[in-house]
Amino acid sequence: MTATGSEEKSLNFETRAVHAGGHPDPESGAIAPPIHLSTTFERKADGETPHGYGYIRETNPTQERLEAALATLDGGAASLAFSSGMAAGAAVAQSLRPGARIILTADSYYSFRVLASDFLQNWGIECQLVSMHRPDEVEAALARPADLVWAETPSNPLMNITDIREVAALAHRGGARLLVDGTFATPALQRPLEQGADIVLHSTTKYLGGHSDVQGGSLTFLHKDDFYERVLHVRHILGAVASPFNSWLVLRGIRSLSARMRMHCANASAVAQFLASHEAVEMVHYPGLPTDPGHGTASRQMLAFGGMVSFRVRGDRARAIAVVAATRIFVRATSLGGVESLIEHRASSEGPLSKVPENLIRLSVGLEHPDDLIDDLRQALQGGSESGAPS
Repeated sequence: MTATGSEEKSLNFETRAVHAGGHPDPESGAIAPPIHLSTTFERKADGETPHGYGYIRETNPTQERLEAALATLDGGAASLAFSSGMAAGAAVAQSLRPGARIILTADSYYSFRVLASDFLQNWGIECQLVSMHRPDEVEAALARPADLVWAETPSNPLMNITDIREVAALAHRGGARLLVDGTFATPALQRPLEQGADIVLHSTTKYLGGHSDVQGGSLTFLHKDDFYERVLHVRHILGAVASPFNSWLVLRGIRSLSARMRMHCANASAVAQFLASHEAVEMVHYPGLPTDPGHGTASRQMLAFGGMVSFRVRGDRARAIAVVAATRIFVRATSLGGVESLIEHRASSEGPLSKVPENLIRLSVGLEHPDDLIDDLRQALQGGSESGAPS
């Protein structure tokens, strides 16, 4: 992108997404960014790096392009790309001092809760789980000093909505930073740094990549401060960097992010409305439904409501698994954010320590025609007896 910083900020998000990190290659004029696969770069005899690059674990040109793009989209001072979303989150925790305290969303992504239970204590870090969508619980937890408040909105898989502005005010009043995991929303729908957060985390594996073919993670920082430097040092030494090819794939995905998210949102809304009206469904978790507890807050801080839907069938675990087994278009798989629609019995995916309701099913609603997706869910809820859907 050849626009200046001030010009970039004046452009609409869709334009920034297409052009961020997409400036033509100065050597060849290529429109598609080049992939620099080299693990090492030429130095002078005294060790200086005349081209600005020394070794792949420190940085590389393709990863640098991606980080510039992510900073532009999230509206931050700087971004860091990682090998996975988990690596990005772990780097934040590893950058805290022993004796630090984290307040974490109780219904956050399962592996982050495992990080808290299995690793943080070994690193000398205390973690308290709270229902982040209830600000009074956050305020009560902050009665004791904390270093980091870690929110996730919408949450995975219950789709709870945290009021970013309110929790940011509480965190800052208590002397803590606020990190928001915005993976479900993406910067196309929600930009936490503009609402008071200090750090935003994404699993770029999901919607930013967008095609179920890349793993990555990112952190974007409101300020390029000492904490950013500590996280950068953790990544440099411990090595959880993004590979050049994966960085390139995420850059490719970002260019179509806005268009894909519009279709994901429209399809998810149609699916959620269908499920909310079906007699075999006990409850639907989707902030786009006016009846959803988080609808009001989501309407204020999100541009649209995303492509993720979860719902609870009327019945037990066996009934939920039977519904998942009966779908023909929805693919039974973990992960989310690709062009194809996915379905899973979330408690089974998380394993024996899961706290997810046993009758809950999670959907990643893809880019197929919504009528086909609804027909597939209808026949699955009715026992898979209808014909006509693809095998």
